[in-house]
Amino acid sequence: MAEESVEIERPAGAVDRALQVLELIGTAGSAGITELALELGVHKSTVSRIVSALEARGFVEQVPDGRKYRIGLTVVRLAGSTMATLDMTRCGQDTCDALAAKTGETTNLAVLADTQAINVVEAVGASNVALRTWVGQASPAHATSSGKVLLAGLSEEQLRQTFSGGLARFTDRTIADVDDLVDELRTVDRQGWAMAVEELELGLVAIAAPVRDHTGTIVWALSISGPRYRLDPDDAENLVATVVTAAADLSKLFGYRAAGSASAPGIAEKS
Repeated sequence: MAEESVEIERPAGAVDRALQVLELIGTAGSAGITELALELGVHKSTVSRIVSALEARGFVEQVPDGRKYRIGLTVVRLAGSTMATLDMTRCGQDTCDALAAKTGETTNLAVLADTQAINVVEAVGASNVALRTWVGQASPAHATSSGKVLLAGLSEEQLRQTFSGGLARFTDRTIADVDDLVDELRTVDRQGWAMAVEELELGLVAIAAPVRDHTGTIVWALSISGPRYRLDPDDAENLVATVVTAAADLSKLFGYRAAGSASAPGIAEKS
């Protein structure tokens, strides 16, 4: 009997073949080596090697009869992680929409990326002159309310390392000294919110509060921003309370419980 030839695939081809196997099993619910080989038009030994590799990593598993395979827990776990992220984004958008409607100001959720605060969710307020900060736009964290909130989640050591190259100045109000930034962030951490008054751009005022996950870690900063003639820093108590409450409500949706929860140590904890 002639020996069965051995197929040699390039890495990219092998990955594509493995994904095809996963798709076929997922569509059928379960499938055996023979039917997978027929469907793909390859030798059973090729499919067997692919399935063995997928099984070793939990992407597929044998059904009780041992002759077929079904989608494994690894795929379920990855899908669950993706859905959780999508749910966070959806909840975040709902919160931004509600806050923008309530305050009339542009509302954003931002994440920290090194020295930058990056807007990931946005809602534009109904005020006649609405500020627009596009999703995906990065801003210097030390000069923005969102950035201050996010930086307050770092230790002093992390903060000094992050800004070892110094702080850029954008206006006369920009914090341009790391020691001053450390002091500012300790205040932000203690009070639970941040304000930036013309620190990035003249005439621009913003207020932000932290959004935490179930571990107490700051994952987002929720902010409103607008021109100074509408967001008066000397008369912003109600707006601060509104932003802090919205951020706290969003944190609760992500499993954070302030009472008895141990927040990740931030700038208030000296390193």
